[in-house]
This record gives sequence, C-alpha cells and structure tokens, in this order.
Amino acid sequence: MEGARFTIPTPSMLSKVVDLLDNVPMENRDTKGDLYEYMLGKIASAGQNGQFRTPRHIIRLMVELTAPQPTDTICDPACGTAGFLVCAGEHLREHHPNILHDERLKQHFHHGMFHGFDFDNVMLRIGSMNMLLHGVENPDIRYRDSLAQENSSDEEAYTLVLANPPFAGSLDYENTAKDLLQIVKTKKTELLFVALFMRLLKPGGRAAVIVPDGVLFGSSKAHKELRRMLVEEQKLDAIVSLPGGVFKPYAGVSTAILLFTKTNSGGTDHVWFYDMQADGWSLDDKRSPLLSEDKLGPVPSAGLGEDEHARNNLPDVLARWQERNNNELKRSRTEQSFCVPKVDIAAQGYDLSLNRYKKVVHEEVEHRPPKEILESLAKLEAEIQQGMTELEGMLG
Repeated sequence: MEGARFTIPTPSMLSKVVDLLDNVPMENRDTKGDLYEYMLGKIASAGQNGQFRTPRHIIRLMVELTAPQPTDTICDPACGTAGFLVCAGEHLREHHPNILHDERLKQHFHHGMFHGFDFDNVMLRIGSMNMLLHGVENPDIRYRDSLAQENSSDEEAYTLVLANPPFAGSLDYENTAKDLLQIVKTKKTELLFVALFMRLLKPGGRAAVIVPDGVLFGSSKAHKELRRMLVEEQKLDAIVSLPGGVFKPYAGVSTAILLFTKTNSGGTDHVWFYDMQADGWSLDDKRSPLLSEDKLGPVPSAGLGEDEHARNNLPDVLARWQERNNNELKRSRTEQSFCVPKVDIAAQGYDLSLNRYKKVVHEEVEHRPPKEILESLAKLEAEIQQGMTELEGMLG
C-alpha cells in the first residue's frame, strides 16, 4: 500500500500479537509458524537482562551439530522466544518423520520433550506461542530463574541442552543455587550457566551452548576451574569460534559455540576447533545476506563453490564436525579447523581460545637490495627530467 510504513516490533508489541493469535486456528502449522518466526526476527532491541535474539541460522547449526533424537529430553534454561526448542522440533519432524506415528514417541514429543525457562514474562508468552504455532501441543515453557536456589531440583533431568544464556544482567548472588556455587564460586552469569548445564544433563547428555570468548580464556580461578572440569571431568567435544558481528546490531561481543558431553568420568582425548570467518551475512549492523537464499544456512539446498564457502562457512562446519575423529585429526593447525590433544590444552592451563593453538603462516616476502632500488629511482628521475626538457622545447 502506497505510503504504508512497517514498524519494527518490540517485545511488548509482539506480546499484543500473541493476544491476537490466541484464537487463530492451527490447521496450517508451517505457514503460521514461519510468519511468527519472521515477526520475531524483527525484534529491534536486546532485553534488559543481557539477552538478545540468536540468529536462526546459528540456532540451526547448533541443532544440526547435536542431532536431536526422538527420545531426547531437551532443555533451554534461558529460552527467550524458544527458538532453539522450535528448531529442534522441526529437525525431528524432518529427520524422524515417524515420530508422530508412534504413539509413545508422539506423547513424548508433545508433552515431555521440550522444556524452556525464562524470567521475562513477555518472552515466555512469545515462546509459548512460538512452540504452539510450530505444532507442539504442550511444551513445558514456564517462569523460572534458572540460577536460583529454589530451582535446583532438576539435576540430571535432560539429555540435550541448547542455549544462548545471558552474558550480563543482574544476579541475586544470595539466592543463587548453592550447588552451582560449589561448582564455580563466581558472580559471573556466563560461568554459572555453564555450571548449570553440567548439572542439568544426564550422564551421556550433550550440550551446544553459546559463550562469550572470556569464558574460554579468562584468568580468574573460577574461569580456570570451570574449563578444567569440562576437559578433565566431562568430555569437551568442540569449540566453534563465531565471527565478531554475528549478534549485531544487538551486540558486538565475540562468542563461540561450546559443545560437550556429560560423563562425570572424563573422556576428552582431543578438542576440535573451527575458526568460522563468515556465516553468510554481512558482519555489520545491516546483516545483509551475501549469497542467494538457496546457499545460506548450514544445510543449503544448493552446493557452494570455494568463493561462496568464503562467505558462508556453516556447511563446512557441519561436514568437518562429522570427521572430527577421523580426517580432522590429520589437519594442520594452520588450517581453518583442527584438533588439539588434551595434553596440550592442559599444558596451556586449560586455555580454550582458538588463537592459543592456531598457527599463522607468514608468507616470505623478498625485497630488492636497497642499492638496486636507489639505482632504479635515479633512472626514473633521469627519464622524468628528459621528458620535462622535451616538453619545454615543444612549448617554445
């Protein structure tokens, strides 16, 4: 319509959208779910507690890396709009189409698989509607401060954790769960959330979570102890370093995807590192797509050439993840992905920053001898003088 203006919705505006959608019939799950996801994608600002919306293609990558199974019990303890849970549900529908034909698995899918917690009531309403519009009848989406003492009863309750927890925000230290503080005594929410993930998972459970880079190399006692536990007491699988602009325009913080398996008995032989340079979108505030739609995301419908890979690393992340225990072990640390033995990580004080282990190849540049350069300059100067003399002669 001529003259019409589209206003980017805020969370409060989306809450009103939830009110309008409460009575919408649910026959067309895909169309309505996709429309709602589009609206969520237009949220203009971060929340007041350090949260911001995770790009859908990064969520999809993390879901593909963990490959949810029909028997999984999935949790996002800082769920926001429930993007991780929605994507996990869509992944299951796509890769396990019989999940809704088996009565036991169907019951689990609709009533026991998905668990999301948040302490922002607006986000909870949006997340609940998001799940409903994507065909999950009774997800467990509820109000909870996941770090609080009164919510410490679900130890070892889940088989998969997918999350992008708050990196900042307020923390009621006195009300923080005592068992988390026993794992890591700190006031930093990002460290407490990693400790929470370890507590929530059943043995054998796995996690793919986003952490700020400071978690990987911070020098405090709490930082070091948490990383030691991940490497020595659990099975640290991988660190995928994300480009610095992934969360723009909300934030410019450098982040990484942390992937680990809870074992309570170690098992880390080596850690796989991937240095992601591009995610398919520009890394400025505009976040414009750099490729056609069929070549974006971790599972594009069209193949990517070498030049296109340089603009979208996500498919390569997935392909090399599958080879982390085979061909990736042979790759040099000068390459985009490589493996580092546990003994090397322990020797570096459990520093998990990619740059600690990545080797940079410096190309050797040969310079001409200074005397030869001076001779060339003198010759060039003589040619210029000769040209100026000839030009003066032509001008009379």
